[in-house]
Formats: sequence, C-alpha cells, structure tokens
Amino acid sequence: MTSTLTLAEALTAGTVVLDGGLSNQLESAGHDLSDELWSARLLEEQPEAITEAHLAYFRAGADVAITASYQATFEGFAKRGTDHDRAAELMALSVELARDAARLARVSRPLWVAASAGPYGAMLADGSEYRGRYGLTVDELERFHRPRLEVLAAARPDVLALETVPDAEEATALLRAVRGLGVPAWLTYSVAGGRTRAGQPLEEAFALAAGADEVIAVGVNCCAPEDADTAAAIAARVTGKPVVVYPNSGETWDADARAWTGRATFTAGQVKGWQQSGARLIGGCCRVGPEAIAGIAGTLGAA
Repeated sequence: MTSTLTLAEALTAGTVVLDGGLSNQLESAGHDLSDELWSARLLEEQPEAITEAHLAYFRAGADVAITASYQATFEGFAKRGTDHDRAAELMALSVELARDAARLARVSRPLWVAASAGPYGAMLADGSEYRGRYGLTVDELERFHRPRLEVLAAARPDVLALETVPDAEEATALLRAVRGLGVPAWLTYSVAGGRTRAGQPLEEAFALAAGADEVIAVGVNCCAPEDADTAAAIAARVTGKPVVVYPNSGETWDADARAWTGRATFTAGQVKGWQQSGARLIGGCCRVGPEAIAGIAGTLGAA
C-alpha cells in the first residue's frame, strides 16, 4: 500500500529497505538494455516490464522502488527522435509505473516511490558517471538537471533520488536544482575508498548537503560494498542526517566491454554494520537482485 507516513518520518522511526538493481532484474527477464537509454528505453517500448520488475522487489521485501528514470533525460530521448513533450510524459510515467507496482503488491506495510535522477555522465552513456569532471560548470550542470527534476517532481514521487553522483561539483548543481520543487531528496555519491569518483574527500562532499533542508538522507550507491562501510559513518558524522546505502554486488563494470567482471562480494550480513553507522535506507544497486533484497529485509527485520 502507499503510505500517509512520509519517508522522512519513517527514517526517524527506523530502517527502510530499498530495492535492488532495476536493470539486472529487467535483464534477467530477458530484456536487452544495450541501448544508450538503458532501462529508460522500456518506458516507451515495454512499460509493463518495468512494473513487473518493481513488483518483484516489493514482494521481496523492499519498501522503496527507485524509478526507471536514471538515464531518462531530454537530451538522451532527443537522440532517439523523441520530442520534449513525449520525453516529459515518459519521465512522469516512470513514477506512475512504480506506483502501479505498489498497488499490485498488496502488502500491509507502507511503500514509497523514489524518482531517480542520475548524473550528467549517465546521459553520455560512456562510463563517465564513474569519473565526473565533465568540463562543465556548476551553472551548466544545474541547467541540465533542473528541467527533468521539475518534471519528476510534478509527478509527485515521495522523494527524488539524486544518485550515483561522482563529483562534489555536480552535487552542488543538483542541490541547487532541487530547491523549491516541493519534493524531498536524497543525495548519494558513487565512491572509491574515502573519496568521490572525481577524487574529493567524502567529508567535503557530504558537507554540501548538511544544511540543505530538501535533503532527507545522504550516502552512497553504485560502489563496492566494502566502500560503504567507511562512507556511512562519515556521512552520518558530517551531516547529522539519516544515511542511505545501496552498493553494487562487488563486481566491476567495464564501460568499454559494457559488461560486469569479477565476483560478487555483497552479503545481507553487511547491512547491520551500515545500520550501526547510521544507515536508515539500505538496499542494493547494480547486480543486487530480489533474493539479496529479501535477505536484507530479513536481516533488518531480525535486528
């Protein structure tokens, strides 16, 4: 069911389970995501597949579904010949599909929808979201992000997920872009060790969100599970806000080969450490599927 309890209120009361990687759930169902729009392509071509993927995570124990809008941008859709108005419709549809899945889940616990906004590098589809430093100014990045954030906010998600941010400068742009939209947000960096992907210390990166009233949680996603250990504690200490953690499986993305390499290191047992460090939103990102989310829900339920 959808909830009259806000996500911010839920985070004050306890720990909330996020979903896992939408792309791997779609791929496991046989969908080809090799297009530059990634899962956002299915908003136009097979929206029912997205609803089914969200539903799988809700049934596994997730309380929050992150929409298929990570790679949905006006610029990205334009490359495929989709005009501005239709692109806006598809972005709004991503929120509607997640709402549909929440209704279809028919569970008694509260469920929420997070509208995903990926970094500028996600639109480029060349792996630069893992590097940052695009050669754009903060003002230019704000002008890129604001229009689609306005569209997503108008679709009334429970929260905007400003996610996989590689660079503190882009975080600054995103924090400016969400002002006045009337929808809370969380901010998560993609990190390596104790730094953002662009190389800034996490203390400095997280501090940007400390005074942002719109931001209800701060943390990391799309990183190695072991990198989340230190980051969670830093985020809690620097911001005083609830922490959000949803790492990858531990495998590594090869942008040139467009494939995952290495072995999975993610385990549900790691979530207790993140919770003790201040994490109140916990789930998984790439290559973390419904089975792992069920393990997280079980672990947190038994905590």
